[in-house]
Amino acid sequence: MNDFWTNVFRYPRFFISSLIGLLLVILSPFKNLFKIAKLRIFVILFILLFFLGIYFVLVNMTGL
Repeated sequence: MNDFWTNVFRYPRFFISSLIGLLLVILSPFKNLFKIAKLRIFVILFILLFFLGIYFVLVNMTGL
């Protein structure tokens, strides 16, 4: 029974490390785009517009 609880407590750590690895794999191509000056501007603008779009959608959905 003791092994069961140690395994149960290991799963959150495994989940967090898996998510961090997934984020690193997803974001690594964007790191290469920042090396080119012309693409750096487009990536920054895209990220800014993406977050502004999410912000305005959430504000309109919640009615704030």
